[in-house]
Amino acid sequence: MTDNTAGTPLSRAWANAALPALGAIIVIGLWWGLTAALDVDPFYVPSPPDVVQSFLRTPEFLLTETWTTLQRVLIGFGIAVVLGLVIAVVLAASRTVERMTMPMLAALNAVPKVALAPLLLVWMGFGDSPKIVMVVLVSFFPIIVSTMAGLSSTPSDLRELARSLSASWWQTFVKVRLKWALPQVFVGLKVATPLAIIGAVIGEVVNPDHGLGSVIVGSGASSDTPQAFAALVLLAIVGVVLFYLMAAIERIAVPWARAIS
Repeated sequence: MTDNTAGTPLSRAWANAALPALGAIIVIGLWWGLTAALDVDPFYVPSPPDVVQSFLRTPEFLLTETWTTLQRVLIGFGIAVVLGLVIAVVLAASRTVERMTMPMLAALNAVPKVALAPLLLVWMGFGDSPKIVMVVLVSFFPIIVSTMAGLSSTPSDLRELARSLSASWWQTFVKVRLKWALPQVFVGLKVATPLAIIGAVIGEVVNPDHGLGSVIVGSGASSDTPQAFAALVLLAIVGVVLFYLMAAIERIAVPWARAIS
């Protein structure tokens, strides 16, 4: 016998809000229980209360560093989105350009970004610039690949329909190919969101001036493991918020995607 309330808007809203919270509670409970049952020294793995106490000791400092990291993530991610979309459109428009350029992009993406971080300091100096560039380098490739996949997957019958209606290349691209590609574009954006945070932290660890990455480095140097975990938890929260924000934008921009999937 099926549950008639499973598909109601109220039940879906409850599931969307309650299930992620329940999952987080279970993970925190397991973490807390294991550290208590095994009597783990907080120097190695602090318990959730230790992490909360560490945050409450310096909340303004940690929130300020979180905002610094978030700014770098948002600026770098914005540049990566624009750059990735433009490159993907150019590559999708010309098979010749794609064959010439894609190997170089794949090679650039394969280079370990940690190895590039010291070079960025040499080329760009200290400050925000090398960290923002690191965010771009880490996060732009998934956007290119997913956008190209979406643009190249447009059904041929839709293209033929556009031609039969005497649509120009630009009209076909914007009203047919781009709209069809939007679900794939958002897949790339959601993949790139946590990568942008990773890129910012890499830059901050290599050049620890400000940001949560520098907090982790400083906490390790001073053996303050609970503060390092507090910074990690804040990074995780930022990642979750940005991911679900991108998912919400996808629902608004592509409301028909769920209906045809």
